[in-house]
Amino acid sequence: MSLSISKCFVQVTDVDAAVAFYTGALGLEVQLDVPNGEFRWVTVVPPDQPDVAIILSNYVEGSDADRSAVAGLVAKGVFGGVHFRSTDLEATFARLVEHGAEVVDEPADQPWGVRDGSVRDPSGNLIRIDQA
Repeated sequence: MSLSISKCFVQVTDVDAAVAFYTGALGLEVQLDVPNGEFRWVTVVPPDQPDVAIILSNYVEGSDADRSAVAGLVAKGVFGGVHFRSTDLEATFARLVEHGAEVVDEPADQPWGVRDGSVRDPSGNLIRIDQA
């Protein structure tokens, strides 16, 4: 039996800002953009891993109060974001800073044996990146 990651979902509050961040700052590519009324699902993929998709979406099932509550939780970074690996962590962070990313943790050697750092995407989701 073989098991691999196919897709993960990232809840965002502003799809356009999220797409700009994930493509411009992180270098992912848009694979699919599906509008549905006031909601959108945008699939972005790493150029060298097109079978691993991240779906950026502002879709929330429920009432306006539910959507507001989810937006508040996203802004606080409550939902898990995405953890990336870079072959050049310092260059990746320099690119993120150039694109205005909010740096949470500068790249540093961690006691569990990796060098990593973290930023927030425009919605507040935590993005961790470790050195390959």
